Amino acid sequence: MKKILTILVLSTIVGLSSSCSDFLNEQLKVDYTSANFYTTPESATSAVTGIYNSLYGNTLWIFGDVASDDAVKGGNAGDQPDMVGIDDFTANSDNGVLSTFWQSTYETIARSNNAIFYISSMKIDATLRDRLVGEAKYLRAISYFNLVNIFGKVPLKLLPQLTSETINVPLSEVTAIYAQIEKDLTEAAAVLPPTYSTDKGRVTKGAAYGLLAKADLYQQKYTDCLTNIQLLEGLSQYKLVTNYADLFKSGSEDSTEVIFAIRFIQSNVSPGNILSVELSPLTEGGYSFDAPTQNYVDAFTDKTINGDDDPRLDASIGRDGKPWFNNTTFSSSWSEATGYLVKKYDENKIPGIPLDQSTVPYIYMRYADILLMKAEALNESGGAGAANEVNKVRSRSNLAPTTATTQGDLRTVIMNERRKELGFEFHRFFDLMRWGQTIAEAALPGIKWTAPRFYYPIPQSEKDTNKALK
Repeated sequence: MKKILTILVLSTIVGLSSSCSDFLNEQLKVDYTSANFYTTPESATSAVTGIYNSLYGNTLWIFGDVASDDAVKGGNAGDQPDMVGIDDFTANSDNGVLSTFWQSTYETIARSNNAIFYISSMKIDATLRDRLVGEAKYLRAISYFNLVNIFGKVPLKLLPQLTSETINVPLSEVTAIYAQIEKDLTEAAAVLPPTYSTDKGRVTKGAAYGLLAKADLYQQKYTDCLTNIQLLEGLSQYKLVTNYADLFKSGSEDSTEVIFAIRFIQSNVSPGNILSVELSPLTEGGYSFDAPTQNYVDAFTDKTINGDDDPRLDASIGRDGKPWFNNTTFSSSWSEATGYLVKKYDENKIPGIPLDQSTVPYIYMRYADILLMKAEALNESGGAGAANEVNKVRSRSNLAPTTATTQGDLRTVIMNERRKELGFEFHRFFDLMRWGQTIAEAALPGIKWTAPRFYYPIPQSEKDTNKALK
């Protein structure tokens, strides 16, 4: 059976540096099939670029932030009721947020599966072929990583959707999904380059090692986690930037700290980072979603060595009377829900440039995250040096070294540092889930925990169309 391929190629969405303006303006002349599309290096590259493009419209923040104790839905009181169901854990299988995330993530997986299947047998330069397949495997792995941590058991689809058997796939166990994630990432790490001279923004060897380490940590495989972090650090590609706030400005995607980010280019033919619209104040044309909680603000108890507030707080959120953008001052009235709003995706409020043209990247993984993962893995495995890794992160914000020495005290310090360092980068809810029922229920009193952990329900749309689901 032949499958007509619909491949969206908008390199500007993720900021890949190769030019595509001529391609975008050219009229469609043929219908491509799987037989005649994958024929040249250019078509193979375009197919993989199309996988990156499917990452646009990132809604991971609804789960990572809004479902956590760091934020509430925000916005107008009656807006987006399905988001409330995510926030208070009452979402059922008809919830639109769940359906949208599921469909968009499986779109990324479908594009990845097509690329892996067809490019693997192409007679093109072997280095390019293997690299493109490696990119597709990474993007499939990150998709399944997000799915398994939101839904638990999901259909593990690994082939193009050409037959009833590849379309109607039953649920796989969580362990099987993680095994596939590890397989994809291991194979990707073997062929991906450490850096790119052009086409920056594509996944690298370090990104594969980093996500492998994260998958290991989530499974409490601490030795494997440390091994993959050692491989990442052995690349000598990454270090912390000097100023924390600089990470959340246009161009930060090329900094030494960023391991993988979704990139955006200001352009009339493609949207920018939609987070700028969703999280900006209503007074600026945004929606004021993802409103930080007082609980999050109160977590910043440490003062710097000079006696100032932890600089990560005001770099992360807007607070009443504190500097905002373009020489303005933030007003708590801009956030009816909590009095606070997220600041990390709003750097380029330039007169004449619409909010939806923001070029601030979404950073999925950066080196500070790796250092804190390393600290956690060392601490949980009884190894030495956990405090040293935490202090590298604290030192950047001019905070005194931690005085914690016991495993339990260090565990608390690491958890708190992850919350403050990575706030509103969509990690908090997933951290709470993997830290277990006691910690999760203390932070989220309304959660309906069912062993082994809380998962959201599979969307009804999938139940209706996938005949293999019971």
